[in-house]
Formats: sequence, C-alpha cells, structure tokens
Amino acid sequence: MWDFSLIRAIALVGQTAPFVVLRLLVYLGIALGYIVATGTGAAVGFGFGNLSADPDTPAAGAFWGGLGGFGIVSAVLYLAREYILYLVKAAHIAVLVELLEGKPVPGGQNQIQYGAQFVKAHFVQSSVLFGVDQIIKGVLKVITRTLTGIAVFLPIPALQTLVNIFNSVLRMSLTFVDEVILAYMIRERTSNPWETAKSGLILYAQNYRPMLKNAAWLTLFLWGLTILLFVLLLGPVAAIVAFAPSTLGGWSFVFAFIFAWALKAAVLEPIAITALMQAYFKVIEGQKPDAEWDARLTNLSQRFCDLAGKAASWTARPASAGGQGAPQPG
Repeated sequence: MWDFSLIRAIALVGQTAPFVVLRLLVYLGIALGYIVATGTGAAVGFGFGNLSADPDTPAAGAFWGGLGGFGIVSAVLYLAREYILYLVKAAHIAVLVELLEGKPVPGGQNQIQYGAQFVKAHFVQSSVLFGVDQIIKGVLKVITRTLTGIAVFLPIPALQTLVNIFNSVLRMSLTFVDEVILAYMIRERTSNPWETAKSGLILYAQNYRPMLKNAAWLTLFLWGLTILLFVLLLGPVAAIVAFAPSTLGGWSFVFAFIFAWALKAAVLEPIAITALMQAYFKVIEGQKPDAEWDARLTNLSQRFCDLAGKAASWTARPASAGGQGAPQPG
C-alpha cells in the first residue's frame, strides 16, 4: 500500500527530541507573535476608533488594526523563511538522514550543533540552500501542472469533481518533496548542491507514480491530524479570547488554526518528511538519473534549465589547512 513505516518514522523523530523542542519553540513563538500582534493592532485600532463620533468606527478600527498586526507578522515570517529553512529544517533533516542510515548522532544540544555544522559544511551559506530550495519548488510545480493536465483525460465517472479532488491532493502531496530532495542531497554528501538537486529531481520524476501514492497517504494522515488538533484547540482558544476585547471574538477560529499549524509544523511535519524520505530512498535504490527524464524536464521547465546552468558553473572552495573545503558558488 505504501513504502514507509510510520512507526519507524515516529521513532526516528523521537530520537531528535532536541530539534522537536527547538521547532516547538520556533513555531509556537510564531503563533504567539501572531496573537500578540493581532491583539495589539486591534486594541490600537479600537482606541483610535473611539475618537470618532460614529459608533461603528471602533469595531471597524479594531478589525483593521488586528488585520494590520497579522499582516506585519506574516511579512516578518516571509523575510525570515530562508533562515528558518537553513537553521531549523535543514539541520533537522541532516540528523534524521544520519539516523535513517543507521549512523550515530549526538544527543542534547550537541545534536542541534551537529546538524547545523553539517548543513553549513555542504551549503556554506543560507542563500545557497534557499536558492536550491526555491528552484526545486519551481520545477515541482511544473511537474504538478503536467500531472494535473494528464488527469483531465482520465476516463472516470463524475470526471470533473474527482479530477478536482485529485488535483487538490496532488498539490498538497508535493508539499514536502523539496525537503525530501534536500535529504537526498545530504545523504549524497553533496559537493555541488545544484547538480545533486538536479539528480534528485530526475529520480523523483522517473518514480513519480510510487512517490505520489506515498505522498497522498501521508497528506491524508497529516491533514487529518491537523484538523483534529484544530477542533481540540478551538474550545481552549475561544475561552482565552473571551477575556479579550469583544472585537477579537471572531478571531478564535484564526488563532486556533495558527496553533494547530504550529503543532503540525513542529511535530507532525518531521514525521511526514521522515516517512517520505524512507519511501524515496527505497524506490530510487540502485537507480541512476534517466537521460530521457532529464530531457523532458529540460523541455518542460526553465527553472530546471537554470538548475543545470548553476550546476555547470559551480566550483568547490579549495581545501583549507586542517580540513576539507566546503562548496561555494562559482
């Protein structure tokens, strides 16, 4: 049915408890940031609204103030996404790859330092890793559009409704593929991240059927639990918001969703990524990137061509005294 063991994935993530705690601190911090910024913005808007003689102005001011606070945190998070990827996600994936390969890793805070140093040695700068990740996502979008285009011609009853469901699951199931390809790059001890990313994408494309099957199952698991978290959190969040100004009452659903998202990102996503890593490494075992798929992706995606160009222009930094050199862009 699928090519991964969910129990093993949970066990492996459990061995990276320091990273799980770090992720909880980061994502719950983001969730609290949203709530504080939204509440502060609503209070400021409400205060300014009271200066008006119109009785509807305070409520409108609170709404727009809260929306402004929410937008500010979203903008900060968007700007910080490169460093979250580099310092939290990639380092965690590096440790998970080592555990999946049966290699020993340190515990405690040393585990976080170990993962960070591993990523830095192979990617040098956050901008390199982030650039690779963005191109991978761009190529995956092209693959998704191609597959959804094929789905339109499937000879099935109630075609349009089922195709729409298929397309939605397909898009969601590709959420973590870029991080799985990052795991492949780490496992390969990449000295040219662009070239290794290219190989990882080709291997994914030539195995897209089993990978989509595994990703679809994980998507159902992940979002099913996220919805359950949202339902469980809705009551406590609504009780807390009840002590806030009445203008924040309508934000209970938003805040509950943010906390559910934070728990999903901190705990559930690493499990899903680890399970998908198992499936990917299993299905590509013994394979080499296929030249035909290389040509197909070259014809389909300009981003893939950009990836090939960056791979060709990459040079390695000369080894320094006392250790091996790390790669740097050419």
